[in-house]
Amino acid sequence: MLFPGRTAILTTSMSYKLPPISEVPNLSTEERAAILDQLFEPCTQLHTLSVSFLASKPFSSYDDLVASIGVQLTELSESTSTSDTAWLESILSAHPRLGEKKVDSEQSRAEQAQLNTGDEAEAQKLQALNAEYERTFPGLRYVQVPF
Repeated sequence: MLFPGRTAILTTSMSYKLPPISEVPNLSTEERAAILDQLFEPCTQLHTLSVSFLASKPFSSYDDLVASIGVQLTELSESTSTSDTAWLESILSAHPRLGEKKVDSEQSRAEQAQLNTGDEAEAQKLQALNAEYERTFPGLRYVQVPF
């Protein structure tokens, strides 16, 4: 997929190339959403929260961009508003369960491929651990953050 009038950002349907960080504030809404989908999980609620934010200021690096989104998510987690809590839970729930076969993002496919190398007993163990985590923390999924 190519964005008209822009450098090829998606080099193939399976290989995404992030644009230079200096271009992010000037990209279209769709291009900024695609960046979020690559760095996080495809999620309408994250788009609503952060797509405009990506146009609001320059970022020094993608690490800086991810950290800035982290601040937004932290603010939601610290809010006393039940709608903010629900919004955060929707964003976190976009991440697939560990060991899940169907995932939306290329990054998660790679992560899941590493987990899905075991036998059926290991897959069942992951399902049981996911269920235990979700019983302990209703509405949330275990998300490992690579920081």
